Amino acid sequence: MLKLRVIFGGRYYVVNLPDYCNTYPSLLLMIHQVLSLWTAHWATLVQRVGIAVMPIADELWSNKMLGSESYSKIKAAATYQEKMRVLGDVLHSGGNAVKSAFYSGLEKHAACLLRDLSLNPTAECYLESLDEYKKWIQREYEFVTEYNSLPGEHVLLSERYIQPLIVMRHREKNERTQELCFKGEGFQQFISSENHAEKGNNVLDALFSADSKGICPAAVILQGNSGKGKSFTAQKIMLDWASVCLSRENFDCVFHLKCKELNQISEEQSLVEILSFNSNLKPDQILQILQSLPKRVLVLIDGFDELKFSLSDASKKSLPNNLSEKAPPDASLTALLRGCILPESFLLVTSRSTTTDTLSALLKKPQRFTEIIGFSEREVEEYFQKFFQDEELFRNAYESVKANENLFTACSSPVICWIICTVIRERFNDGADVTNILETTTSIYVGFVFTLLEHHCQGLSESVPTLLKSLGQLAEKGLLERQVLFDEKSVKKAVSDQSGSPFLGKLLFKKRTRQETMFSFMHLSFQEFFTALYYVLDEKEFDCKLTKWFHSDLPEYHFFPVVQFLCGLCNKEVSGLLKETHNVSVPPSVQAQLKEWILYFRPTHYLRYILLCLYELHEKDFVQEAVESWQEMDMSWETLSRTDCWTLVYCLECCPHFRRLNLSFAAEELKMLQSVLCRTPELKLDVQNLADTDVSDLISALGEEKLLRALRLDSKGLSDQSVRQILHALHKQKTVGGLQIAVKNISADTVLLLTDFIQNIEKWDEIGLWTNTDCTNPESLCSGLQLFNTDGIFALHAVWLCLTPQKAPSLSEIILRYPHSEKSSMNLKNFLQDFHDINCLTEESAGFDQLVNSLLSPFFSLSELTVIVSAPLLTEKWASRIIFLIQSCSSSLLLCVIFKAGFLSSDGANWLPGLLMEEGIRLLQEFPKHPCCTQVIEGLRCCKSTGCPHQTDKIKEIDCNQSVDIVISRANCTEDCSDQEST
Repeated sequence: MLKLRVIFGGRYYVVNLPDYCNTYPSLLLMIHQVLSLWTAHWATLVQRVGIAVMPIADELWSNKMLGSESYSKIKAAATYQEKMRVLGDVLHSGGNAVKSAFYSGLEKHAACLLRDLSLNPTAECYLESLDEYKKWIQREYEFVTEYNSLPGEHVLLSERYIQPLIVMRHREKNERTQELCFKGEGFQQFISSENHAEKGNNVLDALFSADSKGICPAAVILQGNSGKGKSFTAQKIMLDWASVCLSRENFDCVFHLKCKELNQISEEQSLVEILSFNSNLKPDQILQILQSLPKRVLVLIDGFDELKFSLSDASKKSLPNNLSEKAPPDASLTALLRGCILPESFLLVTSRSTTTDTLSALLKKPQRFTEIIGFSEREVEEYFQKFFQDEELFRNAYESVKANENLFTACSSPVICWIICTVIRERFNDGADVTNILETTTSIYVGFVFTLLEHHCQGLSESVPTLLKSLGQLAEKGLLERQVLFDEKSVKKAVSDQSGSPFLGKLLFKKRTRQETMFSFMHLSFQEFFTALYYVLDEKEFDCKLTKWFHSDLPEYHFFPVVQFLCGLCNKEVSGLLKETHNVSVPPSVQAQLKEWILYFRPTHYLRYILLCLYELHEKDFVQEAVESWQEMDMSWETLSRTDCWTLVYCLECCPHFRRLNLSFAAEELKMLQSVLCRTPELKLDVQNLADTDVSDLISALGEEKLLRALRLDSKGLSDQSVRQILHALHKQKTVGGLQIAVKNISADTVLLLTDFIQNIEKWDEIGLWTNTDCTNPESLCSGLQLFNTDGIFALHAVWLCLTPQKAPSLSEIILRYPHSEKSSMNLKNFLQDFHDINCLTEESAGFDQLVNSLLSPFFSLSELTVIVSAPLLTEKWASRIIFLIQSCSSSLLLCVIFKAGFLSSDGANWLPGLLMEEGIRLLQEFPKHPCCTQVIEGLRCCKSTGCPHQTDKIKEIDCNQSVDIVISRANCTEDCSDQEST
């Protein structure tokens, strides 16, 4: 055995050579063959080794050159390519004896493949050409020029490109309709549920992967509307291939044809000359590469819809049949698409949807149809993060856009993502507030339309105003008929140049035995925008259609977005841009009618749309006139979105003397709303998701000397420290009408804070504390506590919630009502402590009666008292306690005792009825009547004498139970019964 020391690729090898390598030429040949296999030819080897991989692996394992773990991995791999990749890892990390044995195995099991790889005399030449070609692609494709770039300006592709979602099939008609109508998070959830290509580095692996029948496509159509990222994806594929990041093992060579550039060819060209048009390779170099690698070549044809010459006409001509034959460019390209030349190559063609059916008829088979649908929420966030490298700016920009349903939906289009990010960055550079940096929604849509008109709509056969009006007329017709998909006949009637418009997507659906061609706007919001443009461009239509709508008491809801866009088009900056760029004027009458409608129409449930209209109009003097005429805004019926908040802030900043606000919003909006809340004299606020960390923002927003009509603070539970801070801040207000606070637990300390508050504040109406859990927390005295102070009456309501009927509390709630002047007789902390201790015992426990007596005894001397007690069962013992209460009270006390059999569920929302036992009812009925006392007993009366189950949530469904109300007074005893149907 000969040994040879070799330095190759910066590494030192000792090669054991077979005995037959005993001559110098054979020695050099052996070295070249062994080492070249895992350099230039490795990708081809992986793809073509096929069934030979397992016999080679078997021999290596039997000769103990493969470990058991590696051999098992090779056997478990699903495809021959995967098996070869696993084997390759062993070869790369193993010694040269393993490599030599592998080479011997190739000689034995794949001699033809080895001959193709090792003995090709032109290999070195074309590999050198390919290497130079890849370096050229890396230089040319590394950067992108953006729509607004000045000469010489560019950004790295890696700083902009995010792989969009690609659907691997035609979609059904109802799916497309849903996608067009969903907005905001609903839209994002819908597109994310689609059957997409797998995300990751290798997009070509997904596009050219085998289908369920094991068939790989020869040609892939990648469809997508303008601005969806088709060309960016093509550029990324080229760069990744050249950088050995993508599809290195799938394709040995990739050519990129840009149809915009192909339009410049006028004379006859061979296919190799066409392929050299966007390359640093000469035609003879391309010819050499294609002759050497005919099966592993991908031709990427970008922007098929932009070709000016017709390939359908070329198909009638005689087509070239070899790579070097000159022919008209349309004939050469058609020969490539049909597979007349390079029949074993692969094709990837990007196109707008308007030409995909024509393209499909031209392409060789088998084919695959795919569609770029844009960005999901994750990709939108990733795009913003790449665009803004400042974390604070990125987060604020993204959250602001996410809160605007229209913009967030439109961001599925990469070009809109770019426009929005560009606008935000420019405003930020101008020193604008980061939290309120967006322009109007309409201005973003106008920017999008102008971008497409300038960069995706060359060669229109009609003027821009004519095109926009035609599109608007189609959009309005669909909106009136609640239609988002348009048949081909309607589109041809409305828009004479569909191929020139990048705003309509063409869709193919199956309809029985034929295809149905439909069109749509990118999304319903774009249809609404173009409808608004139509009304601006046709004043007569505006007067005819919207004047009636403006004077309707209940305007059709679906027209509000159109009116919002109309207000945006009347914005001075936007209307000026329309006039300057495309000579489109907004008639004064449109703005006049909009303003009149805003001033005199303001139902509460449409208020958020009115504010959006005012924000889109962005005319400070008119906003002030409108808002000052209202003096009160009630938007409590729905939690404000972030968009609602910034429109509200904008409108109220135009009107500094506004009087009253009634709002419901999330705690994260407190900082945004702080300035307007602080200066508004009267407030009713419902704050959601408040945490301890938000309390300082809340206190700042409340300010001082307010008429605080109501304050509801919903949270996962505030600490006693936060409650103390809030109550201290409320002391500085003029009045506190209603206060509701969600706390972690209602402890003795919490109750003392509350007691101190009600003793020191002059005017309050209602105060409530509640926990978001049941009373399993040992520190909590109760689940909920309500105090009322209205009409001279003080009321207390304590609740103990339960998890299940089997764990029903002994005393689920107690309510006391008595004159406010006598409230000082009660010690709230002691009362709730007794209430807590009672529920830690059962009715049969020692000391239970004593605790109940202690709970009620402080009220025996009052002049007037109503007691409402809820417990699971009216037993003889509970009846005795009621009697004891009546006997203990003074004869002058005006007393009402109400016993309700039942308890509240753990969420506090459902009342679970309990049973009135016969012995308890009989005892109360037979007891001598108190002259000033009324007793009321409510619950389910069991008609059985014994054995009726009561610890069940199905108690209402038991046939023998009747719902009854029994009233016992000095004069008489009445009983109102009803069956379960009436209850």
